[in-house]
This record gives sequence, structure tokens and C-alpha cells, in this order.
Amino acid sequence: MSRASRSAVLSVLAFAAALALPVAGPPPAPARAAVHHTGDEAAVLGEDHARTHARLRQAARSTQGYPQSRRTASLAALEESQRRANAGFDAARSGRFTRFFPSPDFGVHVALLPTGKVLLFSFERVEADPTKETGPTNTVGRTNAGRAWLWDPAAGTGARAFTNVPPPVVLVPDGTYSPRPAPFFCAGHSYLPNGMVGVFGGNVGGKGGSGARLSFVFDPWTEKWFRNRDMAVGRWYPSVVTGADGRQVIMSGQSERGTGTPTPVVERFPALGHRVPWRPYDIPVGVPAERLRSDAPFRNDYPHLFSLRDGMIYGLGRDADQQWLFDPVEDVRRDLPRRPADFRGYGSAVPLPAGFRGPDSVLVLGGDPRDPHTYRLSGGRWTTEEPRAFGRTQDGTLILPDGTLITVNGALDTRDYGHGPFNPKADPKYRQIELRDARGRWTLGPAQRLPRGYHSNALILPDGRMMVTGDELQQIANDPDITDGMDGSIELYEPAYLHRGARPALDRVPAGDLPYDTAFEVSSSTAKDARRAVLLAPTTVTHSVNTSQRHLDLRMTGVRGERIGLRTPPGAADAPPGHYMLFLLDAKGVPSTAKWIKLGAR
Repeated sequence: MSRASRSAVLSVLAFAAALALPVAGPPPAPARAAVHHTGDEAAVLGEDHARTHARLRQAARSTQGYPQSRRTASLAALEESQRRANAGFDAARSGRFTRFFPSPDFGVHVALLPTGKVLLFSFERVEADPTKETGPTNTVGRTNAGRAWLWDPAAGTGARAFTNVPPPVVLVPDGTYSPRPAPFFCAGHSYLPNGMVGVFGGNVGGKGGSGARLSFVFDPWTEKWFRNRDMAVGRWYPSVVTGADGRQVIMSGQSERGTGTPTPVVERFPALGHRVPWRPYDIPVGVPAERLRSDAPFRNDYPHLFSLRDGMIYGLGRDADQQWLFDPVEDVRRDLPRRPADFRGYGSAVPLPAGFRGPDSVLVLGGDPRDPHTYRLSGGRWTTEEPRAFGRTQDGTLILPDGTLITVNGALDTRDYGHGPFNPKADPKYRQIELRDARGRWTLGPAQRLPRGYHSNALILPDGRMMVTGDELQQIANDPDITDGMDGSIELYEPAYLHRGARPALDRVPAGDLPYDTAFEVSSSTAKDARRAVLLAPTTVTHSVNTSQRHLDLRMTGVRGERIGLRTPPGAADAPPGHYMLFLLDAKGVPSTAKWIKLGAR
């Protein structure tokens, strides 16, 4: 065993030894009404009263099979074990977890918006016992419903920092004629150039998960949902990526017939002949998608999709032999070499930073608890790269502003954390983050509060912190008050660069559209300390699928007083049009707080 391997194992063992001491539980979370529909009761009492009654009945049932005392004790034990396990980590080398607080949503889907707020959406739970299925995947009727919230980090971490942004009420073709907030959970999503989030698919209910044809955009500027024409086929667990032209390409997903019937149909939104939404007030309503000639016969859902700097879309399936390249202009599909690893479940993949140009390679990692290796696709060939400390599925890997990588979350398998399915007790190692440095070497870091596997998510905020959420099983198993409706949770991690001294200042950036390959200036009161300027694309992610990530360096053309000259990326294939976070970094790799810029001009 190598020194690195021994170190990794010892770290895991030391962490495991720290996991057993409970303390007093945290105070109850602030109250927030859950949303449950009750049919005739709503007609008599009104929707709000009916929801309150349903919430109280559900809470009473939930505490019978899984009492509150058990949840409180579990969360207290996790808090104490996290404190003990992280005591030996130096924040300046490994970063630190700082906040843990309740959320009104499970965060099965998350998206950072160009307003700085975070969109979270998922489903109304039908069960609060974590040894049972929480979501309404197999539920037909009114309770198969979606929900959505906004979290404003600038407003803090209390209940008032969250705003309810419910999805449109729809009639789902399930034969029940029951209007309900759109069940758009387990959909796919990516960004439009004007900062809106396109969301495609959802759950009709029953059949192990059956695909809905739903198509929506969320507008961050009005903070409302808008519905478009239905897709040609239903999709449950599809993937979506934004191409160099700003249009979204939609692939895969289980059809209306249910699990085991993935669709090969590829669609594009908006259809050619309809303008790509560019300005904040370009709100697509009733706009269609269009079916492409080429197909994508993925055997398994949620493939990884990436638009790389050659303008092609890379479809990396979970099966080793289903790796394809799609030409969105010629509308053709070509084969890519077989991936060296076998089948992979839900694990992460990242387009690796490539300096001043857009990414030309992808690192695939996770998805197999028996395989710690990482695999890189570059130049049409696969190579086996540096392994992580251990294999994990359901993980998320993010690009930090300094170009390094961080992995968070993970499990042994879907709903299995190391002690069997639907058992909230988790193998302790999955709570540790892993960090990949500029040389490609991985090291284990501190532990998060909750184990988070299936449906877990994370993203980088404009202030450089990482937000972690998701995994409804673990959230309800460790809920400080299952009766208050705040049945999700969020935790925050500060990367090491936030513990290495003062941050550079980024005071002003240009407003409006910035054309490609064009000079522009920013102002900074610490301009003389700036060594790098980088763009980091916002993240929208679910089920370990994050198609929007991107990191580029910008050329620095000179510093004059408080003015820094920069140049935008060469073209749209390097960085698809839309909103990006701009960071300045000093010689220590410490980033400024980001400001938003918009790339591309009509």
C-alpha cells in the first residue's frame, strides 16, 4: 500500500472512530407550513386550512414509526461526531464547514441564479419515515406534486431568507383529473442565455416513475415559472445541456410507459425559427421544442452531457459502451471510444479547466463504490487518472474559483449508505470531502454534518463558499422538528482559500452584454494584487448530473491604477452565452467575491 493510500485509510479510520458521542440536540427549526392537498377538505375549509390539517395528520403518523426523539438524537450525534472528526483539520489547508440550518425544501434540484439567489425544487413528501420512500414517484393523483423555493444568502439562514415560488398548477395525464403544482421533480435542466432555467420532464406517477412531457422556464428576474409547449415525449430522469448557440439539447429519460422504457428521442429548445431568449424580458411562453433527426439510445437515464470548445456535445452514458459525440449543427451522432470502467451509477463528471480556452476534456469519477479511479476523456481517448481515497456513488464534484476540484456527498448505492437500503445509518467515510489540487492529486478533508447520497447536491456561491443540500432520506431522519415543515437542510463549507488572508476586491464590472474576444475593464481597489481573473459558470444540478460547470481564465492586458484590462473568451464554443461569475485571485489563490457578467452579444 502506498503512503498516500495508507494516509487515506488512516484518515477514514480516524474519522470513523469519532462518530459515536451524542450531545444535546439543536433547537427546533422555525415553523413553515408544509403543502399537502386534501381534495374535498380543501373545498370546505379552503386550501390553506386543508394543507395545515394534512400537515398535522402527517406529522402525527410520522412520529409513530420514527419518533422525533430518534431524529433529535441522531442529529445531535452527527453534530458531535463532526466536531470531533474535524478538530484535526487546518482550515487554511482543508477548509471548514461552518453553518447548518433548516430549509423548506429537500433540494433534489438546485440552481444558482444570476441574482445570487438559489432555486431549490423537489416534491411534496408522502412519507416522513426514512425507512420508506419519501417521494411520490409511484403515487398517482393529487399528492404527486412539486414544490419550489428560493434561498437568498444575503438574507441569512433563517426562515425569512426563503421565498415560496410554487410551480404552475397542471393537469397530469394520469386519469385522475386532479390539478396540482407541476410534478417536475426528476426533470433535467440547464440555463438559457438570459439567465433563466429551462426545466424539462417530470413524473406522471406510478410505473416506477413515468415521464412527463412538461416544459418550463424559471425566470430569476420576476421569480416566476412560465410554461411552454409540451415536449414530443415524456421524460423522467433526462439530461439537458446548453450548446454554443444558447439552445438547450434534451436527451434520455424514461418515457410515459414507466421505468425500463428510456426514450432515444433528442429534442432542442427553443425550436429553430424561435428566438433564443437573450434579454431579461425575453420570457418564453408557449414556445415549442423540436425533435432532431439524430437519436440518443442511452440504456440508462441521466447521462452526462457537455458542450466542449469544439462546439460538439459529448454524451457520456452510464454504460461503458455508450459514449457518443453529437454535432448539433449537422444533427449527427458519432461513436466515442468505450470508457475503460464498467457500468457506473450516479456519479459526477467535470469538464476540466483549460486556461484561456473552453474545456476540451472531461473527468468522470464516482458512480462505482468499488472503483476509486478517475477517468479522463481527452482528444478522443480515455486515460485512467489519479484515484480518490475510495469509491463512492451519488457524489458531487465541483470546480472551485482557483481551478481545483472538490468532491462532496456520496453513498454505497442508491438509498444504501453502507448498512442496507433505506437505513439512515451511514458509513462515516462518505461524509468526508475530497480535494484535488492543481497536480491532480486527491486528499481527504473535513466531514459534513449529514451523510448525503441519493438526491444530494452542491454548488459554489458568488462569495466562494460551497452550499450543500439534498437527500431527503437523511434530511427527514435528522430533522430537528418533523412537524414544522422545514424538512430540508443546507450546510455551508468555506474552502481553504477563505482562510489565507484578506480577499482581493472586485468593485465594478461592465453592465450589459460582452462580445467574445473583446477587451473590457474592471475596477478594483486592490488591482495591484490581482494575479488571475477567472470565469466560473453557475451550477444547476441534480442526481450528480451537472452539465453547466465551466472554468476559464481571462487574459489580463494591463493594470492602470485601479483599472484592470481583461479580454473575453475567444468564442461561444469556449463559453456558451449567458451569465458567469467573475473572480479576481491574488498570488495565494484567494478569490474576490464574484460579480456577474454576461457573455455574448446578439
